[in-house]
Amino acid sequence: MSYTALAVVGVIGAAALDLLVLRTRLLTRRAFWVAYAIIVTFQLLTNGVLTGLDIVRYNPDAIIGVRVAYAPVEDLLFGFSLVLQTLAWWVWWGRRLPPTR
Repeated sequence: MSYTALAVVGVIGAAALDLLVLRTRLLTRRAFWVAYAIIVTFQLLTNGVLTGLDIVRYNPDAIIGVRVAYAPVEDLLFGFSLVLQTLAWWVWWGRRLPPTR
């Protein structure tokens, strides 16, 4: 399976986890999108440096070829799914753990 397909599956899986399984509904919140805008800025900066300096290379057969700040667009999809899953679990566990004093 290509990196593109895995990244798309990751986004779909993360969205399903957020909306259907954990029901945290982060994707419907403005605060999530504001936080994600900050995160994606630094992701693009980091990916741009790593791929622009050829520290990280991608097999051209595994990606669609569209790049943002030197990094394949798949990295944005994969990063999005990681951020969404992390925050969804954080909110879900936060609702279930007893409050600390």
